[in-house]
Order: sequence, then C-alpha cells, then structure tokens
Amino acid sequence: MTGLFLIPTPIGNLGDMTYRSVKVLGEVDLILAEDTRTTSVLLKHYGISRPLQSYHQHNEHRIAQSLVARMEAGACMALLTDAGTPGVSDPGFLLVRECIRAGVRVECLPGATAFVPALVGSGIPMNRFAFEGFLPLKKGRQTLLKKLTSEERTIILYESPMRLLKTLSELIGYLGADRQCSVSRELTKVYEENRRGTLQEVHDYFSEKPVKGEIVIVIAGTQG
Repeated sequence: MTGLFLIPTPIGNLGDMTYRSVKVLGEVDLILAEDTRTTSVLLKHYGISRPLQSYHQHNEHRIAQSLVARMEAGACMALLTDAGTPGVSDPGFLLVRECIRAGVRVECLPGATAFVPALVGSGIPMNRFAFEGFLPLKKGRQTLLKKLTSEERTIILYESPMRLLKTLSELIGYLGADRQCSVSRELTKVYEENRRGTLQEVHDYFSEKPVKGEIVIVIAGTQG
C-alpha cells in the first residue's frame, strides 16, 4: 500500500467512521492531521497507534513537497482534517495536486461531509446546488452575495456560530426575507438541530437563543 489516502472523519458522532477507513488508518506509515489533538482522540477511540504529524493551512506550503518525496519513495500516508472530508473547506487540495503532478497514487475514501445531510434534510431541492463553503470575511464578500442573488441552484454555505446572525441578516438584504432556507447545527451530535423556514423566520429564531456548533446554511435558489 503506497500513496496518499484522504480519510473523511466524523463531523460529530465517532461512530460514523467506516470500517475501511479504520483499516487504512491502522496500516499507513504516517497520519497527517489538521490538529493532532483532535485526531488523537479519534485514533484512541478505535485503538489505532500510528505516527502522527501536523498538516494544516499554516504549514502545508512548506512541507507538501517533502511529503510527496517520501511517498514517491514508497511511503503510504493518510490525510485527515478535524471533521469531514479533507479538501472540502479544509486543507487537502495542495497536497493532492502535488501528488498528482508527481504521479503519486491518490485515493479518497467515501465518508462524512457536513453539507450532505444538511442538504438532504433541508426540504429544499437538491438535484442542483452550489456549494460556496465559508463566505469571504472581508474582501469579495459583498461581491459574492450580490452574485448569489441570481443563483437558481440551491445554495449551501458553512458558517460559525458567532457570525450566523450577521450572515443571515446579509442574506435577507440580498436575497429577501421570504427566501426559504434551512440552518443545521451540531449535525450527528446529541443536540443536533435543523431549523427550517424563511430567512427572516430562521434569523428571528436564532436571535433569541445562544448559537453553538458548526453550522450549515441551505438556501433555495431564485425562481427567476
């Protein structure tokens, strides 16, 4: 077994790891983790003991080439992020690209991605959608929001709890208070919550209670 394996990790419930993912993690030469502390909890839960190294947005440009060189020499590595599938609003793209350029085998295992259960459970059309991840914090934010006003596909966004109300307010301003949406938080965890309704209704609901957990916002596209 050689090359790079992209291993999705649970977005909350540790029971969501696949048998195959656990097997691969137990066989690789090195596990690359966005946060070694978070990954250590997962590995301990499944009784996996393999070498662990940090790989995140602050060091990936510096170490990607050396990792690829080791894989070219025969090493097998697994890349994990804190939750979900590597590369989806998390580090991963750069290492995958460099592996492909070097002819190193890359394999992505299927598994958890937060936006999929949020979309499927939203009650909003899911046959065509635009995944935008996190909105830009400053530069380009208003430009993207304006662009979304003409998006006919279902729109999917990630957001942090501290910025949820601000983002919902901006979406109301650009898309209209009556646009249908669904906000999911704490997916797969004990306190999972899915709130559905208009942007205004969902905004009003979350303005009256503390907001915790990572959040997925699903918004109906424009009807033209």
